[in-house]
Amino acid sequence: MSLRSKLEAGEFSLLAEIETSKGIDVLSMVANARQVKDKVTAFVVPEMSNAVMRMSALGGAMVLQNKDMETVMQVNCRDRNQLALQADLLAAGACGIVSIIAVNGDDPSVGDHPQAKAVYDLEPCELLQAARELNNGSDLAGNPLSGATNFLLGATANVCCEGETLEREVEEVNKKIAAGAQYIITSPVFDLESVENLASTIDCQKKKVIPTVLLLKSVGMARYISQTQEYISIPDSIIDRIRKSSDKAGECIRIAREMIAALEAAGFGGVLISTVGWEHKLPEILL
Repeated sequence: MSLRSKLEAGEFSLLAEIETSKGIDVLSMVANARQVKDKVTAFVVPEMSNAVMRMSALGGAMVLQNKDMETVMQVNCRDRNQLALQADLLAAGACGIVSIIAVNGDDPSVGDHPQAKAVYDLEPCELLQAARELNNGSDLAGNPLSGATNFLLGATANVCCEGETLEREVEEVNKKIAAGAQYIITSPVFDLESVENLASTIDCQKKKVIPTVLLLKSVGMARYISQTQEYISIPDSIIDRIRKSSDKAGECIRIAREMIAALEAAGFGGVLISTVGWEHKLPEILL
């Protein structure tokens, strides 16, 4: 059952993030996806996350699509102007990619090519509007297409917001929904309250909100994220669990499994499992 069908039916979807390779050898990427293809609704292919140069999301999604695996292609505003963004979307549609996520993209200064120049010709709302126009059969300039796309449109949202920050985030997410977003993927969550606060205030059914479940790898990683990431909050109890465990990697996997179960029980539309390069751990998470 496709992601579109599950969202329309209100059924829980399991999405798994699969990073593209830094090179043309895709054997590991394909092997990791194949291990869980029967348990996953679709694979989310990021577009050079953390501004680290690697194979494009379009290329990675095409590789997986050619292996009969449904993909969700991330499209970012950082690297291309509106001409190139529309051109890549048309290529994706022609290659059978039917779901996209519009993101801003991390600044090049944080990646492995800090001298690269960012583009940001469009912002995510404008990118969603462009994709919606392509679905309607015309480009941003109003020119007709010889064949329209049929994308399921997604956008992102931050959790762990309070007060004025939450109000601004809700306003921004609602703009994305008005621009055409049909589902929302959140930043990583480690407790239900943070994502419930957002889901209860945006113009979107809870069944269309897909929180991210991030696989932690160590106590150090958990502490670093907790101390440095504005929109990710990791409870001290989780950090203590990992610290006290004799099998820290195993404990991290158990924490991810528990979060997935809690989000499904709470009525969310699905989860995106992000393993940050540990895609080989997906079978253990999805037992």
